[in-house]
Amino acid sequence: MNPRTPPAAPLLLVLALALLGSGCTGGVEGTPGAVGLRDPYFPGLGNGGYDVTHYGLKLDVDPAAGQLRGTATITARATQHLSAFHLDLAGLDVDSATVEGKPAAVNRAGKELTIRPDASVDDRMREGRTFTTVVRYSGSPQAITDADGEKEGWLRTADGAVALGEPTGSMAWFPGNHHPSDKAAYDIEVTVPDPLTAVSNGQLVARRTENDRTAYHWRTTEPMASYLATVAVGRFTTEQARTPDGIRLFTAVDPESAAASKDVLAEIPAVLAWSQDRFGPYPFTSAGAIVERTGDSTYALETQNRPVFPGPPDTGLLVHELAHQWFGNSVTPKTWRDMWLNEGFATYAEWLWAADHDDVPVEESFDEAYDDDANWAFPPAAPPAALDLSDPPVYGRGAMVVHKIRLAMDDDKAFFALVRGWTKKYRHANASTGDFTAYVEEETGQDLTGLWDAWLYGGSRPPREG
Repeated sequence: MNPRTPPAAPLLLVLALALLGSGCTGGVEGTPGAVGLRDPYFPGLGNGGYDVTHYGLKLDVDPAAGQLRGTATITARATQHLSAFHLDLAGLDVDSATVEGKPAAVNRAGKELTIRPDASVDDRMREGRTFTTVVRYSGSPQAITDADGEKEGWLRTADGAVALGEPTGSMAWFPGNHHPSDKAAYDIEVTVPDPLTAVSNGQLVARRTENDRTAYHWRTTEPMASYLATVAVGRFTTEQARTPDGIRLFTAVDPESAAASKDVLAEIPAVLAWSQDRFGPYPFTSAGAIVERTGDSTYALETQNRPVFPGPPDTGLLVHELAHQWFGNSVTPKTWRDMWLNEGFATYAEWLWAADHDDVPVEESFDEAYDDDANWAFPPAAPPAALDLSDPPVYGRGAMVVHKIRLAMDDDKAFFALVRGWTKKYRHANASTGDFTAYVEEETGQDLTGLWDAWLYGGSRPPREG
């Protein structure tokens, strides 16, 4: 015991602990939302205690200086009585924050922001209530290096920048709840110097030019996971059209990639029509593509409504990324462990397209994948670590699981009805591997434990006909 401690201190300590235990913190009732959602591979990603319903992002981008000024207006519903909550943001400086129009305290620890609302808005922070947070921020957005060495986040290009978010990169350019389980609608307004263009997700709803700078306002009304949000700034050739069934198309192509991309991009309406026949109605109101010049990024990404390509794509890659609009973008994984549901189905879509258009039977694609040793490094539903999430088993062996289900059903009509039922049941929602296996068994009336054990979870290569 410290001899200098006044006799009343123990009583004060007990009272303080009692107040904390009751959820009272600095005059604000409730308890803090969780830091991280305990994702199997990214336990600190995302935040608890609230569900975002809408992001309003206003970005002012100066590509030459590598600077960004942003205002994020985040509308969320409290899922508990919150005394404080967290946002994910990497690198950029927070200039101010308000909750329900009142200044809020902001603390930072690495990529975590802690927002503590003013006590006067306590009633809006109660479970089930909706509250609005405004964060003003600025700085030089940076790329994030993945566990596998790839770059994501804010990538500078030869004439601007492109934002790619899988799996954690979106926190490099806006604050939010950056876990795929929290999907929201978006309004993204990006102001850039002329003659540059800013392209994002959804539909272009407004364009305003003032003092040689143009603001492009993009709107996504369907729910979107933050890793699928994108912004591309550069000198693009753009085209707008509609498919015969009314889907709005918007393509943005770097002039250096335009000639080599023209024929493949012209196939978008046909690929969408073919995909709808197999996977169900297209889940969004707009589609298209963003094609950068070769070298601006190193991989394609299924950003919602219009995938980003690192140079002119071939038809197989276009089919793969458009299939993701159903598998990954509409039906989104609950955790990153479920990523094989995205990539396995998108890869299988390539096999189906090759069978229908290139006279390559699906069985031939299956055999090629089966003979590839890289596909057997680990089970697709249980990658060993975050750095393995984009490795071959998640793609090739994931597609083999899908084909094995088809073979087990022994009825192509019923199989494609099963697939369309899956995209309908979880349209604009999140689904796990457990949700999928339970759905398949319920719909088929079969016990497929042997299939799951061997092909989805097994540690070794099963017999080809097993």
